[in-house]
Amino acid sequence: MSDHSPALDEIRACLEGTIPGVMATCADDGTPNVTYVSQVEYVDPKHVALSFQFFSKTRRNVLANPVAELLVVHPQHGAMYRIGARYLRTETEGPVFERMKAKLAGIASHEGMSAVFRLRGADLYAVERIDQVARPRLDLVPPPPSRLPMLRRAALRVAEAADFDGLVERLLDAVAQEFGIGHAMLLIREAGSERLYTVAGRGYGHSGAGAEIAFGDGVIGVAARMGTPIRINHATLEYTYARTARAGVAGHLLGREIPLPGLAEPGSQLAVPLACAGRLHGVLFVESPQELRFDWDDEDALLALATQAAAQMGALACAAHADDTADTDEAAAPAAPAAARPAAAPRPPLRVRHYAADDSVFLDDDYLIKGVAGAVLWKLLRDHAETGRTEFSNRELRLAPDIRLPEVGDNLEARLVLLTRRLVDREAAVRLEKTGRGRFRLCLQRPLELSHVPR
Repeated sequence: MSDHSPALDEIRACLEGTIPGVMATCADDGTPNVTYVSQVEYVDPKHVALSFQFFSKTRRNVLANPVAELLVVHPQHGAMYRIGARYLRTETEGPVFERMKAKLAGIASHEGMSAVFRLRGADLYAVERIDQVARPRLDLVPPPPSRLPMLRRAALRVAEAADFDGLVERLLDAVAQEFGIGHAMLLIREAGSERLYTVAGRGYGHSGAGAEIAFGDGVIGVAARMGTPIRINHATLEYTYARTARAGVAGHLLGREIPLPGLAEPGSQLAVPLACAGRLHGVLFVESPQELRFDWDDEDALLALATQAAAQMGALACAAHADDTADTDEAAAPAAPAAARPAAAPRPPLRVRHYAADDSVFLDDDYLIKGVAGAVLWKLLRDHAETGRTEFSNRELRLAPDIRLPEVGDNLEARLVLLTRRLVDREAAVRLEKTGRGRFRLCLQRPLELSHVPR
C-alpha cells in the first residue's frame, strides 16, 4: 500500500496488547493455521517476542517451520501492519520473559482468566519485514503530546539538585508536574542486600518512608531484580501489594512493618530501575487508577529520567564522601547554652527503646525505624543524653563504628533523608534539621528516657 516500509519503533503502539494480534503459520505439508496471539512484545528495533502459553497447533508449526506472519493494529487510528518474522528461540527467564509475564497477568486479571493465561515462555522472533496493509484514520484521534519537552524540563529540574534530599524532591516533583502523574514513589536499594526501602512518595497522603519490599515482589521488585522497566496497563492481583501486615511475617515482627503506600485498585503501573554503570540504585514507581495510562513513550521518558537520576546519585554520593574525608573541622561540639527562656510546663519524657538485634527503634512503644537509620537515630539520642549535643555531621556518622555502614555504597545521605521523613510522618517529638552541607541539628520537644535491649 505504501513505498515506505515502517520501522518497528514506528508501530510500537500496535504492540501494547490493546487489540490482540493475529498470527499465521504453516505446517510442514503447507497447511495454514491462523490464530489470535495474546502478546506481541517489542524487544528492540529488530526483534519481537510472542507469548507461549499452550502446546497448540501454532506452537507445533513454529517448531517445524520457523516462519510466521503477524497482523497488528494501531489502537488509536486503526492502521494495520503485517510483520514477517522468523522464530529464533524460547526464553523462560530474564527481562523479556518477566515483562511479558507481568503484562499477561494484567490481561488475564482484566479478562477474568488468571487460571488460564499462564506464560510458559517468551518466543523470540527476528523481524524480517513490515508492510502497511490499511491506512490510518488520522481524523479519529489527535496526536499524543510529545514526551521530549516534558523530559527536557524534568531533566533540567533534576540536574539542579545539589544533594540527595534535593534530588529526591526534584525527581518526584518533575514526575508529578511535568508528566502529570499523580501517584509516584522512589525506593532506594539497601546496600549489600536484595531489598528496597521507600524514601518518599507523592499523592498518597504520606511519604511511606521506611516501607520495604524485596527483589522479585510485585512490579517494583521485578523491575529491581531484572533491571528492566515493568509496565502493566490493566488491574492485576498478582502484581498488587498488601498494604498492611504481609502474609508469612512472623508475629513478633508485625509491629515493625511500615505499610507500602499505593492505590488500593490501580489500573496502570510502571516501575523503572534507577541504574548506572551496572549498579542498581533504586526504582521509580508510578501508578494510576486509569487503565492504559502509560505507554511506550512514558516508559522511555521515565527510564531516561531515572537513568539521569541514578548517575547523579552516584556523583553526589562520591562528592559527599570526598567532603567528609577532607573535612577536618568537626564542628559538632556540645551545643552552646541557649538563652534563658521562661519556664515551660513540664512534658512527659519520650520513651525510646532500641533493639540491638536489628537496630529497630520504638518511640513510646510505637515502631519507628530499623536498620542503619535506626542505628543512626540511636547514636544521636545517646550522644545527646550523655553530652547535651545537638549539632552533628555526616562525617562523624560515616566514621562511627557502632553504626556499621557498609564499606561500599553506604548511602548515608539516603538513610538520613529516610529517617528525617519518617520522623515527620510519625509527627514525632524528635526532628532532624539540616544546618549546612553535611551537617544537621537534632531537635527535641520532650526530654528523653532511653532503654536498650541487647541481642
